[in-house]
Amino acid sequence: MSVIREKGLSATSGSLALILLLPMLGLGIVGVVRGVIRESALLGVGSALLVVLTVFLLAGLFVVNPNEARVMQLFGRYVGTVKEPGLRWANPFLTKRRTSLRVRNFDSDKLKVNDLGGNPIEIAAVVVWRVVDTAEAMFEVDNYEDFVHVQTEAALRNLATRYDYDSHEDAERSLRGNTIEIADHLRTEVQERLEKAGVKVIEARISHLAYAPEIAQAMLQRQQASAIIAARRKIVEGAVGMVETALEMLSEKSIVALDDERKAAMVSNLLVVLCSERATQPIVNTGTLYN
Repeated sequence: MSVIREKGLSATSGSLALILLLPMLGLGIVGVVRGVIRESALLGVGSALLVVLTVFLLAGLFVVNPNEARVMQLFGRYVGTVKEPGLRWANPFLTKRRTSLRVRNFDSDKLKVNDLGGNPIEIAAVVVWRVVDTAEAMFEVDNYEDFVHVQTEAALRNLATRYDYDSHEDAERSLRGNTIEIADHLRTEVQERLEKAGVKVIEARISHLAYAPEIAQAMLQRQQASAIIAARRKIVEGAVGMVETALEMLSEKSIVALDDERKAAMVSNLLVVLCSERATQPIVNTGTLYN
């Protein structure tokens, strides 16, 4: 089955058609009136036929608005697409279907799906799109607007199953942590699905992302625990570095000579001071280092 591609069609100026047809209509009406007055059947019938023909030709007038197209069909056969805005005229037998070329956006419903780890999440997306091939949009799918909606939600579901909601390792990609990459992936996948419908996806991004209500509280506690562990790790790394620097500086400047036992006590005290959640209270030793 061959794919129907858009082809341009140049329609006659509607203003020119009016200039020619309106005088014909007036002439026909005058002829009908004179035929009745003079009781001339030939003049009356001929003028009436002229009026009917002119009205039929006037039915070929149509308007093309900016960012709009008219898909022309002749007895079911695709003839072409008129995109030039203004008043136009074409064969009255042609069917002229209006198609918008304006940029549109689709805001999907909140979908409940499982992420890569099997956790139920809620996700929604916004897709900005427009029709670029009117023939494919009109003839390759039943309803291109419904097609955009259904395929967008299908792509969104598929995307959610490929990533975790949140990453627990820096190298892992996640829906929450890699928004730009996820948006690009979503736009690419939606575009692939809508290619056959003559639609171009301009932008796609996630508009809503959250854990499902039944696990939201548990996941919040998990995130808080992960944040605390990560913060503690940073604190310990910094404290160890500061202790190491302090010992090196004391040794280099020969301020005090410490044996292994004194170094261990100093390290213990510094780590307590640096890693404690509360302010430490100093104790002044008035005796020796060992008492």
